[in-house]
Amino acid sequence: MASNLNPEYAYTVVYVKDVAKSVEFYGKAFGYTVRRLDESHRWGELSSGPTTIAFTPLHQHETDDLTGEVQERAKNQRNQLEVCFAYADVDAAFKRAVENGAEAVCKPEEKEWGQKVGYVRDPDGIVVRMGSYVKPPH
Repeated sequence: MASNLNPEYAYTVVYVKDVAKSVEFYGKAFGYTVRRLDESHRWGELSSGPTTIAFTPLHQHETDDLTGEVQERAKNQRNQLEVCFAYADVDAAFKRAVENGAEAVCKPEEKEWGQKVGYVRDPDGIVVRMGSYVKPPH
């Protein structure tokens, strides 16, 4: 008997300064299609398979009082979130990201576990890991 309590991972919500700018940036830099950008520019979504990448403003009157305010990172501090994308051609993906405004952190390099990985930052300072598949998907 299946349980009604088995979750499906649905969204990752990224808190940003400018939702429209972030949605456009992620579309161009990482190759995603915009699924939705609400007219108020307070919510945006990218098509990314079964899990949606969503963007919303740093501060929201609906949730700040309930769950607390988003803490902005100080210089030389990393956010608590790292976004990871897998690509067949990491070098080409890294190049496209940087050409479209991503800040290069570390060029792609082969790791000892058999994955090629590079890092960039988005306009809000969020680290984006760009890696190959350790084992290609079937």
